[in-house]
Amino acid sequence: MNRCLQCLMPDTRPDTAFLNGVCSACLAYAGRPKIDWQAREEDLRALLARARAVATQFGNTYDVIVPSSGGKDSTAQVLMLKERGARVLAVTATTCHLTPIGRANLDNIARHASTVEVTPDRSVRAKLNRLGLELVGDISWPEHVAIFTTPFRVAAKAGIPFIFYGENPQNQYGGPLEAQDAQQMTRRWISEFGGFLGLRAADMVGQSGITEADMAAYTLPAGLEEAGIEAHFLGQYLPWDSHENAAKARAAGMRQERPSAANHWDHENLDNASTGLHDAMMWRKYGYGRGCAQVSVDIRAGRIDRKTALQWVEHFDGLFPTEYAGITIDAVLERIGMTMNDLLPILHRFTNWDLFQGEHDWRPILKEST
Repeated sequence: MNRCLQCLMPDTRPDTAFLNGVCSACLAYAGRPKIDWQAREEDLRALLARARAVATQFGNTYDVIVPSSGGKDSTAQVLMLKERGARVLAVTATTCHLTPIGRANLDNIARHASTVEVTPDRSVRAKLNRLGLELVGDISWPEHVAIFTTPFRVAAKAGIPFIFYGENPQNQYGGPLEAQDAQQMTRRWISEFGGFLGLRAADMVGQSGITEADMAAYTLPAGLEEAGIEAHFLGQYLPWDSHENAAKARAAGMRQERPSAANHWDHENLDNASTGLHDAMMWRKYGYGRGCAQVSVDIRAGRIDRKTALQWVEHFDGLFPTEYAGITIDAVLERIGMTMNDLLPILHRFTNWDLFQGEHDWRPILKEST
């Protein structure tokens, strides 16, 4: 496995371009000083003025939607847009297994904006969690899909045609070079990068008794383009810094705690207990986990040197989530009708053994979380 010469992102990360040994995320970060952020700010204010004009025309209470987990970025987004005069509706696609701190942070964001939480049938969600794990090795498949469908469904129903997501992930974490400058999230972008992993909502119909009606919540509505609904990445208009967002959110009442030993930050992905298993599967597939992605962001920003970060990654990255944000792996599995004995063959099947030097036993899979 080859890591980026500047950060620690490996070339096993899907869709991530490398140029002379440097990943596309580092290339994008190096180009930030060349961006005319004042012009980008003016573009944002023009968008918000357009949003207000549409809202006024149709008598809407809100100008824009912010997809919200209650976390650092969505809290900061709400505050940044309100500071620029926008009337914000925060829309939450209810997560797979909400943690206590996640609940507290959703309640906190409601102190700063009107909120809507959309909760699809929980029995269907549990089936989708299990199917996602079994079919593509991702227990969080339905959550990631809902993040990119629920806000659009609410926007279409409420007549609010402007949605602001956070950072462009291909710019922040790496992706195809041609996708890094995208300011707008299109239907094509969602199809390519929206967490589907080659598995579409229609593929689930008929499995475990799931119907087409069950999958409506995980499908983009028709007519978005005709309705003029637009989704933009706020991080393409304002300089994006995860730590500054966290500080802003913390000052606004957001709670923070490190969800597991495999996380380098204490302010990210706090709402879903299933995220630990999702991240552990990512490590087994591609040889890097959430902590590696986080320290790579910090290396680019000069918050940590590469040598120290590598030492951290070699020790902590990929630790198995026996507990995540205070909820045990057994509790996560019980909700989807599984046990550790059911999980072990799935872990084995989705592990890229070439990355683990041919160790065909359970040791690299069940690293102790100590």
